[in-house]
Amino acid sequence: MTASASVRVMSPEEIVASGAANPPPLLWPDGRTLFADRQMRLRQLAQGHAMAGYLDFMANLAGAQHAALQGMGEVALPEPDAFARAAQLGLAPLDAGDWPRAAAWRDALRAMVGDLRRSAPGAGVHAALDALTASSDDELERQADCLLTGVMSGLNLATAPVIAGALQVYWTHLVASVRSRVDLSGAAAAATDGLPGPFRVLADTTLCPCCGSRPTASVTRSAGGAFGQRYLHCSLCSLQWHLDGIRCAHCLATEHLLYQSLEVADASEEVAAARAARAAVQAETCGDCGHYLKIMHRDRNPLVDPVADDLATVTLDLLVSEGGRLRHGVNLMLLFGDPEPPPGAG
Repeated sequence: MTASASVRVMSPEEIVASGAANPPPLLWPDGRTLFADRQMRLRQLAQGHAMAGYLDFMANLAGAQHAALQGMGEVALPEPDAFARAAQLGLAPLDAGDWPRAAAWRDALRAMVGDLRRSAPGAGVHAALDALTASSDDELERQADCLLTGVMSGLNLATAPVIAGALQVYWTHLVASVRSRVDLSGAAAAATDGLPGPFRVLADTTLCPCCGSRPTASVTRSAGGAFGQRYLHCSLCSLQWHLDGIRCAHCLATEHLLYQSLEVADASEEVAAARAARAAVQAETCGDCGHYLKIMHRDRNPLVDPVADDLATVTLDLLVSEGGRLRHGVNLMLLFGDPEPPPGAG
């Protein structure tokens, strides 16, 4: 069942007292730990879960992603003035649909396939890995285009999670490379919002400032200058960007929001409501636009991971969808239904 809950908004005085009056606009992914931490969280979530087999495989995939990311070499990046132009136009400088992918992502994919073969749980997984091994570069690029544009026609759902995993490795590496190697002085000087760094909030603030992708979920932070603040977690490059206040991640409305969570069926209404208010994973639904996105509360559980916990709470998606809500975000590890194409897609 789902249970509804109210969400308490921090007062301005509380925000100042917590040191979060000016939260960082962006939180960068840490490639040294990102996928390794996700692997551990997936292992934890798999214990006793109805989807244990799938979550265990996703843990293996996250482990393969970690190894592939550590082995990535130098990749081509935009020139510094390209970041400035993107900032002026409100566009993503490493747009998922337009950025010319390097062969490095396919190298990462093949390395991941090799890793996964050693832990593949059954014939079905081996068949998918065999299909990837036999695929030409052109076919892999076509599958990547399907994933990155949200076009389901022609997409092989059996191999999609592994291809998506390699694309995540590649874009996460791009973000890390930008942070460490690009001279950002030109981009910072040309920016109109006064924020330092290569990535700016886009004209559409619900999309990733780096690659223009939709989020997988939003995360409330539990430490540092971002304490008590909510960030959207990119489904592709893992960059997180700040979203002001409690508002719909699709239409930015601040009213008619409802928070739902999974609760045991035998709980009383009062007990269910109390548990829902403390739930670490909730679905934030909007009565204005009819969309929803999950929100993960790290102040309630510091171990929650936006990708892993989203997979483990797919039942919440199904129940909220039955109420007519459409998902704003996407989890590239588990595609189902007919996702909305990204803005500008045909």
